[in-house]
Order: sequence, then C-alpha cells, then structure tokens
Amino acid sequence: MRELGLIWVTNRMHIEIYKYPAWGDVVEIETWCQADGKIGTRRDWILKDLANGEVIGRATSKWVMMNQNTRRLQRVSDEVRDEVFIHCPKSPRLAFPEENNGSLKKIPVLTDPAQHSRLGLVPRRADLDMNQHVNNVTYIGWVLESIPQDIIDTHELQTITLDYRRECQHDDIVDSLTYIEEGDEINSNGSLFSAPHPEEQRQFLHCLRFAGAGDEINRGRTVWRKLAR
Repeated sequence: MRELGLIWVTNRMHIEIYKYPAWGDVVEIETWCQADGKIGTRRDWILKDLANGEVIGRATSKWVMMNQNTRRLQRVSDEVRDEVFIHCPKSPRLAFPEENNGSLKKIPVLTDPAQHSRLGLVPRRADLDMNQHVNNVTYIGWVLESIPQDIIDTHELQTITLDYRRECQHDDIVDSLTYIEEGDEINSNGSLFSAPHPEEQRQFLHCLRFAGAGDEINRGRTVWRKLAR
C-alpha cells in the first residue's frame, strides 16, 4: 500500500461499554478485520473481563481506502486484498450480529442551534497520525469537550458513534456542538447488561465543524448512563 500511495481512513466507529474495568482488572481484547465492499474494510473488537470471560464492551469500525496524493477514494485491488486480508476470518463475523443494532443507526443532519458548544479547538502535533491528518481518537475528545459539565459529573459514557466526513489537518480550527436528543429508545444489543431506565440515561447528537466556513467534519451520537452512587 505504501508503494502504491494508498492509505486507510476511518469512515465510521461505534463503541459500547457495558461495564468499565476497575483498578487491577485484567482485560482481554479480541480484534479482527475483514473486507467490507469494494473500497472498504471493517475492524471489530470484543472486550472481556479475563477473570470470568464476561463481555464488558464491543466496538466496530469501517474504513475506506484513499489515494494519499489525490485524496480520492479508491477500490481495494486484488493485490492489496491478498496482502491485507490473508489473516482475516474466512466467513463474515460481526461484533454486533443483532438486527437493528445501534452500530447501524443513522445520525441525522444537525441544523438547529446547538444547546452546548466549545469553539476554537486547535489540533496539536500529537493529534496527527502518520498521514498528517488528525487521528480518529482526537475526534472523541473534541466531542466530549461540549458535553455539559453536569452530565460529566453524574453520568458515564455508555455508547459513542462517530461518522467521519472530512479530513482535518494541523492548521484547522474546529467548533464542537452538542444537541440534546430526546425520546429515543436505547438499544442494549442483547448484552448481559440491560439498558438503564430512560430516566437514568441521556442521549446527545454532535457535530464537529470548521470554524468560519462551517463545513461538517464529523457527526456523532453519545449515550450516557447515570453513575451508581
């Protein structure tokens, strides 16, 4: 891929944490990748408590191939498939096999004024990946910057979904906007941990955009459950 000037870029990521590990817990992480259409791949994760095998989290992500020079999406060639997917499962395997699971849920276009915002976020050098654009983990931090402080103090993050729509580079300035999402049922995806009562959880929609021009960089959704006291 390096010889051909090709790179993978994140298209979508969905993470669910059913139980956060405590100090001293040992966590087992299983991960695998597999082909996803003509221009993409996906990587899934399952997190378990090593002591008892309990699933404490799951995640899935979709990636697309891009030409590093033209910045255009490109079809995954047979040559790349032979190199990348040789160690992948031969038959499809999904971290979220359930129908209508939360990882498939679309995030709407956000047009109304945001209830919460954090403006003027600037990438650091440490936020850049080897391709010199902001890495996908930094976007999670930027989304959390505009979450209300009372939610941070009384809840913990249960689910996060991010749709990556544009590249962000070192000289860009970013605004983080958060919208309250009301009246939507949370899907517990059939995990051993049942979904909290609606009064104990909060749900938000998010938009990261370039300051000034206003072009959308990232669109997201988070679900928060009330902390047990």
